[in-house]
Amino acid sequence: MPGVKTERLVHRLATIRDRLDGEMDRREFVRTLVTGGYAVGMAHLLGVDDFLAADDGEVPVVTALVRSDPDDPWSLEERTRSVPAEWYAAVEKAVELNDRLSRAAFTGYLGSAVVPGTYDSGSATVSVGVSRDVGSVRDAIGDLAEGVSLDVQTIVDVEEVEDGADFYQPRMVESLSDDRIPAGVACETPTSLATLGPALFHPDDRQQYFVTAEHAFEDGTDADAPLSLPLSMDNPVELGAVAYNHPIEDIVAVQPDGDLVPSTWIDAPEPVRVRGQFTRWGLADLIARDERLEKVGALTGHTTGRVQGFDAVTCFTDEFCRRGQIRWGGEMDLTDGDSGSVSYHPDPEGDDRDVLVAGFNNARTWWPGQSYVWGVAAYRITDQYGYHF
Repeated sequence: MPGVKTERLVHRLATIRDRLDGEMDRREFVRTLVTGGYAVGMAHLLGVDDFLAADDGEVPVVTALVRSDPDDPWSLEERTRSVPAEWYAAVEKAVELNDRLSRAAFTGYLGSAVVPGTYDSGSATVSVGVSRDVGSVRDAIGDLAEGVSLDVQTIVDVEEVEDGADFYQPRMVESLSDDRIPAGVACETPTSLATLGPALFHPDDRQQYFVTAEHAFEDGTDADAPLSLPLSMDNPVELGAVAYNHPIEDIVAVQPDGDLVPSTWIDAPEPVRVRGQFTRWGLADLIARDERLEKVGALTGHTTGRVQGFDAVTCFTDEFCRRGQIRWGGEMDLTDGDSGSVSYHPDPEGDDRDVLVAGFNNARTWWPGQSYVWGVAAYRITDQYGYHF
């Protein structure tokens, strides 16, 4: 019963607060939370002060990684907000169920996503796509779904891909007036056209990279595969060569090899500056508040759309599944050539033109009954490889 569960959760939070000491270090703090039953989400908290500052019945979560100095890519700080404890518990259980579903490998599984409810609802749903008997889902998960709603949809004709790229004129830089190349414009591989993403940083080597979609390199992404910038009023210029390729996440990091460097600005109708990125809980928060994401693609330009799910698993296009995906918008928000663009949302605590990246845009639905764009979330790239925006 929801009322009893909430009462127990609030009581457990109060008990843990009583055990906490303001002088604890982070490791001891996390250990205390784990012994209190918070093995996953609570490990993402800043520290004791944030936990103690939340009202009874609330849990503080890290929602974003944001640069305190816009010009210093290494000045990342964590940002938190307090969320209802019942909602937190429901979303965390849905994340766990979604992960187990994806690993069960039952016949007909095509993908799934976590869809948090509103804060007032204290609920979460796992949306599941299957190609055959819905009953196989129930058989595969057994009692795991207790307390989590399931939205199971049968998907057919997944193999029929439609190409609508011919209806658009690519957005190209006219000529070079600056050594910093903005995101949201066309870039070229030896075989295809894609969209350039904003500057991607890696703290280990203190390097900045151009970034775009891996699948735009149709003949493979060897270490010397070039990426160039087409100019509408001049000859193309080379940006650099692929330094790292991540085919499962569908991104490549290209190291600049000349005077041109990536920019944190996106060439939107009113240009915006990337200030950081959302975490897993930041995306859950956006969905709970029915917020919208934006993107600027080299073909379809600037569009907006609702966030439909996070922590998604996508098994539609390859022999492997892609994890840590976002679903947002509709199928008309993306076409061939837009891949490599990023989805983003205004930074509520930044300047007027500051935004936070949600993730990359890599593909869209093309089958009846569903309509969204999908791509890997920024938090997944950070967790897996250390990159950040």
